[in-house]
Amino acid sequence: MATTTVAPPSGAGTSRTGAARTAFLLLGAVAALALALCASVMFGSRSTSFGDVLGVLAGSADENVTAIIESRYPRTALGVLAGLCLAVAGTLMQGVSRNPLAEPGLLGINAGASASIVAATAWFGASGATDTMWWALPGALVAGVLVHVIGSAGTGTSVVRLVLAGAVLTAVLMAFIQAVTLSKPQVFDSYRYWVVGALGGRDFDVFWSVLPFAAVGFLLALALGPGLNALALGDATAVALGSDPARTRGGGLLAATLLSAAATAAVGPIAFVGLAVPHVVRALVGVDFRVQLLFAALLGPTLLLLADVVGRVVMRPTELMVGVVTAFIGAPALLIAVRRMRGTP
Repeated sequence: MATTTVAPPSGAGTSRTGAARTAFLLLGAVAALALALCASVMFGSRSTSFGDVLGVLAGSADENVTAIIESRYPRTALGVLAGLCLAVAGTLMQGVSRNPLAEPGLLGINAGASASIVAATAWFGASGATDTMWWALPGALVAGVLVHVIGSAGTGTSVVRLVLAGAVLTAVLMAFIQAVTLSKPQVFDSYRYWVVGALGGRDFDVFWSVLPFAAVGFLLALALGPGLNALALGDATAVALGSDPARTRGGGLLAATLLSAAATAAVGPIAFVGLAVPHVVRALVGVDFRVQLLFAALLGPTLLLLADVVGRVVMRPTELMVGVVTAFIGAPALLIAVRRMRGTP
């Protein structure tokens, strides 16, 4: 009696291969983040060894070494939080706007949050991370909406207009920040980080104050993954698939605002992390936003922590602010993105 062999469904092998590749890349991303965490704790104006770190954890290290390493814990935690927020916000903005140049810093959102914080500090006596967080949110939201309105004026949304509107708004807001800080010396010293972002000079109180806002923004971003996948196919197709494009865009803008405001309130404006990381993630894992958001949450902190380490060691015994280092990294990423979208209106 003849037997019949049933072939596996077409594409099943490819699907398994893709899942295995994604799992392998996920392990690599986790390992890279672990190495960045170790580097952030070990290296600085005075370098320590991995053995010193283990000694501190075991409670057997020298007091001076213990003080040095423990002083790096808050900036490392803030680097993880800010990197996650900026990378996920950038991924959201690029997905919602279908614009590969969308990024919180490039479109003025970080500058809006910073300007709002400086104004609140100078004239309303705001202090502490919780106070500044509540002021950062409306500033980030107003800036994002304003740039989108300007970029959408005329014959539809234009990538060039969005970028130009973001650049102009950022320049105006940064001029406002400098005018306020220079005219009020008592504000300048404490809030010089609102010109260029930095991870140093902060403690765990800042981390715990902004963590709830970042957590809400991140969970909302994860929930939007399927909607972003549908939106990438076009509004008409998204509606046919049962998705609501307006709700997805609104949720994406809200989540990106929460994440950007949390990062800015914690460490100041840091540009280009939200631009560079989504491009790297897409090159690694493809167009599925459910996977992109997860990888962005791992690679964003890795990039920011490594940039902070570079800033600490290249100019010993002084430090180069991490916002300056990310600008050096992000400028080439911006040029690459522009070259890839040649021909886009």
